Amino acid sequence: MLGSLRFRLPALFLVGIVVSGVIATAVALALFQNYGRQQLLVKLRREANGLTELYQQQAIVANDTGARTVRFAPRQLEGATGDKIFYVGADVFPDQVSGLRPLPQNLVDWRSGKNRTFEFRPPGFKRRYLAVLRPLRLAPKSPPFGALVVATPTTEIASDLRPLAERLALALVGGLLVAGLLGWYLSRRITRPVLALSEATDEITRGHYDVTIPEVPGGGEIGHLARRFREMASRLGVAEQQERNFLMSVSHELRTPLTAIRGHVEALREGIAADPAVRAASLDMIASETTRLERLVGDVLDLAKLEAHRFTLLTEEVDMGRLCEQAYAAFGEEARRRGIDYEKRFEASPTIVSDGDRVLQIISNLLSNAFRWTPDGGKVGLELAASNGRICVAIDDDGPGVPAAEQERIFRPFWSRDDSGTGLGLAIAHELAAALGGSIQLDSQPGQGSRFELVLPAGHY
Repeated sequence: MLGSLRFRLPALFLVGIVVSGVIATAVALALFQNYGRQQLLVKLRREANGLTELYQQQAIVANDTGARTVRFAPRQLEGATGDKIFYVGADVFPDQVSGLRPLPQNLVDWRSGKNRTFEFRPPGFKRRYLAVLRPLRLAPKSPPFGALVVATPTTEIASDLRPLAERLALALVGGLLVAGLLGWYLSRRITRPVLALSEATDEITRGHYDVTIPEVPGGGEIGHLARRFREMASRLGVAEQQERNFLMSVSHELRTPLTAIRGHVEALREGIAADPAVRAASLDMIASETTRLERLVGDVLDLAKLEAHRFTLLTEEVDMGRLCEQAYAAFGEEARRRGIDYEKRFEASPTIVSDGDRVLQIISNLLSNAFRWTPDGGKVGLELAASNGRICVAIDDDGPGVPAAEQERIFRPFWSRDDSGTGLGLAIAHELAAALGGSIQLDSQPGQGSRFELVLPAGHY
């Protein structure tokens, strides 16, 4: 459970929210703390300026006239401001008690006459204070005789931060709840199709290709993955069915000649075929069926080599007119026997550089396919033409035609429209044409026959 995407996705989402919230809270507290410190300093400076002016004027009066100064009440002033008031320096109020909290002379540099801001722990106090120092002078630009220090505990800043921290914590908890619900919803929305794909993968590994892949609302990458997975499962199912059909077809194709060969061999061995003519016919039948077996095995090996790109091609001059005559003649007897109108039309007789045996194999496979689908009494045509540096060999038939949805599939290995035959002829022709630098083009309409065109370059491939 903890290792599943359904758990890890919202968990990572929440961790990201928590980390972001903690960082944002820390930054906010630091900024507010700095702001609070600056505001306290503004307040302390204002108070220090006012108190310094007050005490400084009274000290000047006492020094100039010797009159008794007005008695101030520092404790009441501290109560009104909430801050502590300290004094460091010479005694300028000899005739009365000032009430100011004294500080040691060496605690802070007051003799330089500069305004200062600092933190310190006053003698007898346990807390640290943020303080502002203002020098006291009897005349402008004269050396200071002392300094007034107005201070407030640094814990005042923390006490101001506490309400903000509580609000931020409450906002963080609320944000986590919202983020948790959002993360749970998004994880369900994302992981549901992913889990369905995972279950479908398990089914496919068990050989069940008819799995149902749910539609993903909204599309996106997951939707694209689901569509491609659905197509993959469909193709795997088709491929398995083609392989099964191929094995059945090959088994049938192998069993038929083997059965005939075994029957004739047994007849010859037992002496049943004693007549020389019968013996010769049996031997001819054995040779014919052996050739058929050899051709079938050769087709399978050719396709395997082509798909593995381990097929060796020769380079030679090929007389296309003579080669097409040879291919045409090979099916003449079948055309005569079935009453098929078998025509040829050679508009040119070019010579190309290619592999003659493989070109003949392609044309023969295309003619074999045409005769297979052409009914008795039908029509098959073979054409040869050359133009624009290309050689075109076309085979026409008036068979049932190929629907548009099947025109790409008929060139796949093991695929057969009627589940008969090995489904290798057109696949091998297609791969050979590509290996020779050419292509096979199909023009077909259901009920109107088909036209296969082998297009080859006139020069080197």
